[in-house]
Amino acid sequence: MLFSLGLIFLFGVIFAFLCDRIKVPRLIGMIIAGIIIGPSILNLISPEVLNISGELRKIALIIVLARAGFSLDLRDFKSIGRPAILMCFLPAVLEIVGVSILAPKLLGVSLIDALVMGSVLAAVSPAVIVPRMIKLMEEGYGTKKSIPQMIMAGASMDDVFVIILFTAFTQVSQSSSMSFNSILGVPLSILISIVIGIIIGFILSFIFRRFKVDTPIKIIVILSLGFLLVGFEGILEDFIKFSGVLSTMVLGIIIRRNNKEESQEISLELSKLWRGAEILLFVLVGATVDIKYMGSNILMPLILIFGVLIFRCVGIWLCLIKTEFNLKEKIFIVFSYIPKATVQAAIGGIPLSMGLSSGDIILSVSVLSILITAPIGAILMDRFYNRLLER
Repeated sequence: MLFSLGLIFLFGVIFAFLCDRIKVPRLIGMIIAGIIIGPSILNLISPEVLNISGELRKIALIIVLARAGFSLDLRDFKSIGRPAILMCFLPAVLEIVGVSILAPKLLGVSLIDALVMGSVLAAVSPAVIVPRMIKLMEEGYGTKKSIPQMIMAGASMDDVFVIILFTAFTQVSQSSSMSFNSILGVPLSILISIVIGIIIGFILSFIFRRFKVDTPIKIIVILSLGFLLVGFEGILEDFIKFSGVLSTMVLGIIIRRNNKEESQEISLELSKLWRGAEILLFVLVGATVDIKYMGSNILMPLILIFGVLIFRCVGIWLCLIKTEFNLKEKIFIVFSYIPKATVQAAIGGIPLSMGLSSGDIILSVSVLSILITAPIGAILMDRFYNRLLER
């Protein structure tokens, strides 16, 4: 296992560096590294690591959403208003609708499996978006109208919204029926998750103010609680349904609200921790890809991915109707919501591990969406931000 982990980190760093040199998102190199050292080609990763890859990917997801929580300021939602709220869910909803319409026709999956697939594809990538929005905020591009803040906040909440829908749809897919209770459970689950996060956030804020605690210890406590919340999510699912990752992000928002200076230190340290977690996440995603399966089934997934991107772009444009943003700014906001990576990497393989009949298809489409949309979105943002946004 240690040999495999060493290869994962070493190959991940090397291929990420090579992609940096040619101005391609690092995560693409990490996925390619996983494909090369995974079972499809060299088969250098031990089965023990592959068997726990789902749990390792979940750890990476907790880290990135905890980081997002400590980067968010609820006042950004208040200052931007309606578009900030709509960006949290409307583009994702329209993309899921698009997948539910196109996937059964193009890929021959059932409606329930199409909804599961849609909830995997619909999330944007914090791994691609958050660093770029932080860079724009530091350089002052679009900050007068809080554009980077809106995009970062909307993208983070979009991910949580989609993950909750994914949980609901996978539960429905296992029961093979969609009931009123399962639909009602989605907003109830969101509410319970937020309440849990708020309570824990206030408790931690009090403890951190009352006692002198070093930043590394704070991070250990926060991530440990995140792991416990996700663990309890599975243990208590028969009695109460909630999202541990949403609660983790909310507690970060509460701590930031109560102590901004300390939260900046925590956010910085989480950013460093994420550098290692993202290698683990994306290399393991690449390792789970069956390139023979993808090679023989690529045309229809490609049509699906580009088709549902149209639904997403329409959703983003609807969010921006009757706002103060000009045409160039709206175009940049659309570009920023194209990349997919983190959530697809974290949950794309879950349907396969659950034994869903369309698990192979969902995993292949999710990985293909990363390889296509992450570089396109990143390149569009990097090349045009200084032309589309005011400094």
